[in-house]
Order: sequence, then structure tokens, then C-alpha cells
Amino acid sequence: MKNNRRNFIKELGILGMAGVTLPPGQSVNSQTVVIPNHLQKVKKTTPVNIGLIGAGGMGMSDLKTALEVPDINLIAVCDLYQARLERAKSLWGNTLLTTTDYNVLLQNEDIDAVIIATPDHLHKKISVDALKADKHVYCEKPMLHSINEGNELVNAWKKSGKVYQVGSQGLSSLGNEKAKELLEQGAIGNLNYAEGFWARNSPVGAWQYPIPEDASSDTIDWERFIEEAPNHSFDPVRFFRWRNYLDYGTGMAGDLFVHLFSSLHFITNSLGPTKIAAMGGLRFWKDGREVPDVLLGMFDYPNTKNHPGFNLSLRCNFVDGTSGNTYLRLVGDKGAMDIEWDRVVLRKNEPVSMDDPFSKEKAGQITPSEQRKKMLPPPEMIYEAEKGYKGAHYDHFSNFFEAIRNGNTLIEDPEFGFRAAAPALLCNQSYLENTILGWDPEKMKII
Repeated sequence: MKNNRRNFIKELGILGMAGVTLPPGQSVNSQTVVIPNHLQKVKKTTPVNIGLIGAGGMGMSDLKTALEVPDINLIAVCDLYQARLERAKSLWGNTLLTTTDYNVLLQNEDIDAVIIATPDHLHKKISVDALKADKHVYCEKPMLHSINEGNELVNAWKKSGKVYQVGSQGLSSLGNEKAKELLEQGAIGNLNYAEGFWARNSPVGAWQYPIPEDASSDTIDWERFIEEAPNHSFDPVRFFRWRNYLDYGTGMAGDLFVHLFSSLHFITNSLGPTKIAAMGGLRFWKDGREVPDVLLGMFDYPNTKNHPGFNLSLRCNFVDGTSGNTYLRLVGDKGAMDIEWDRVVLRKNEPVSMDDPFSKEKAGQITPSEQRKKMLPPPEMIYEAEKGYKGAHYDHFSNFFEAIRNGNTLIEDPEFGFRAAAPALLCNQSYLENTILGWDPEKMKII
């Protein structure tokens, strides 16, 4: 019977399933496989001293994760809001260097690398300055506020010889790695369509972040905040809810679509789409923001040596009554995959052969009252991360620090980051201009 079950699984055409067993009572149409955790192979543990530039929500999350990696030392924190600097000292001690001027960190010879988690409009300038100051860089996605900044940043990185990781943290996930493996093995056949969805339904999820009571021109360095943006009088709403304003943020596409582009490009080895179109609207959060709260994007990926031609559909909804839905789905001519950072669900639509001994045996057990055929789901394989998995965010920082220490290959260097950011930024442009845009993903320029 064990051999029959094994043959049945093989007949389904599901690949890479060594060690699969069927628990008692579990349907043959659904099985679960554990994705093994990464083996932490640290060649050497040379300490890496870091500084944080931008200590808001994402910056503090990045810092917390970075410090979980062995032998990472925090030297300094930079932020434009005094309360964040005070909080940093309360967490890591009064000897921590704090400042509102990021150049203080770049001039500090004890700092090897910086994490840049500022609003988007400051990413390029601080990144270039950090590379010129001989610092390694981990910069939050999108690494650009404008496509025009892309080549300057890529060239600065190449010239510097430093390690630069773009912070689309889900990219390093076990889920993405398993999906890439399954696609290469032909588990869903030829890819022809992909879709991604990101849903939220809360004020904070829609970037309506709280405004601190002490927010004022005395506690916030407003001049440094608008240094790379059009001049504007002090406004704490624009400072704390910067994602809602085009002077500083990149909207839904730059914040969320870019994650989906990053994962898709990693899994498929794609350089990106050649045609971009978008539409959407401001449906609920009419709080003065300049960006939509519902956005739909359509993208055409041409046939290349790395993948067949396929279409991509992305959607983001900040007023979704179901809330919390996030996925990337790849659809081929033989099946589909729903991909999350710690889970992949593979569904196969190929018919099951009744010549299989296990199928014949099960068919022989049917009683006359059960002869009517039933509606059956496609065979389904669920891959789940092994217990104890530290998560994609940790793996992304581990990859960054191992590249600094041992020169291993980065998963998301600036060229990869540019190719993931560009279609997201063009999605915004298509929406604002109500037009279809062309992009050359190989040469990284607008057509």
C-alpha cells in the first residue's frame, strides 16, 4: 500500500516531494510538506557595526531584526523627530550616538553599514552619500522616488564596490524559494498569468498614522525633511503620514506592489514588464491624501529566454471588507501556485489516471449507493515552513551581512531593486496620466 500511495503521488505530477506521507484520514487530494529551514552556515562572525537612518515604524522593525543576526552592533541612530531619538536611547542606552543629521553617521569611521528607512524621497540622496562615504547600505524599498534617479544610484553602487541590499524583505522567504524551485521543475507547466493582491481595512493600514501631541517645528527638523522635496510650510500631517503625498511617497504601488514585483521577478528570473497600465481611485480615505486607496495595475511580460510571455494583474484595496488578504499567484497550463512568505499551495488540474493501482483499489471499495460521481477539487500540495523558521525579514538581513563578511551573492542588489521599483513607479504615472506606458526592463529606461 505504501508503494501504491507513492505511485499515486508521482502520477499527480507534483515534484520535489521526497519523504511525503499521508496521515491517516487525510484526503489524497491534499497533502502537506514541510519546507526545511535554512542552514545557518556562518563562515566567520566578524562584527558589523551599523547605524540607523530613519527610526520610524519600518526603521525600528528593520533594526530589531538586524540585531537578531549574530555579532551586529548598533552605534548610532538618526531621525528628524526628537522623541524617536529619545526612545532609541531608552532602548539601547544613553551612550548611543543620536543625531538629526545623517552625515554624522556617514563620517563615523566605526560604522560599517547603514540602514536607510526614511521616506522614499530621501532614499536616493542618502544612499549615494553613504556609498561615497564607504558604507555598506541596506535601503528600504522602493530604493527610488523617481525613475530618473535609478541610473545614478546603480552607477554609484557599482563605482563604490560596497554591498547594497534593497529592503523588500519578503524576497528572501522560504516560500519564494520553494515557488522558484517548483516553477523550474515544471510543477504548473508553462506560466501564462500571474496576479497579486494586497488588502487592508484600518486607518493605520491605510497610512493614517497617529500624530504625536508634541509634534511641532521645535521637535521635528522640518527643513531637513523637505530638503529633497518642494518647499512647504511645516505640517505634521505631511511629516508623519508622508506616504499619502507624492512629494515624499510613492503610493500603493511603491509601498506594496513593489513587494509583489520583487517576488515575481525572483521566482521567474524576469527582468520586468514592457507595458504598464493602471486605474483606481480615492474611494474612502478622503483625508487630503494625493494617492488612491484602490489601485489596479496590468502588466505585459514578453517572451524571453528566462520565461514564456505572461500577463500580470495587481490590485490593492485599503477599504476591503474582508481585510488582510495578501498573495501572489502564478498560473500555468497545468496548475497554479499561491505564494506566501512561509507557505506555498500548489494545485494541479491534470486528470488523475485510473490505471494507478491505488486509484483502482479505492474505486473497488465503492458501494452501489456511492456510484454517482462527485465534484472533486484539483490535487493540492501545501508546502509550509518548518517550525522555528525565523522569517523572511531575518533571512534578508542575514544575506546582507553575509555579503559584507564573506562576499556571497546578494539577493536584491540595486539593479534588481531598480527593475522591481520601475514598474511600480510607472504604475503611478499611468494612473496619474491616464495612459499606457512602455518600459525597457533590460536597458532600464522608459520607451
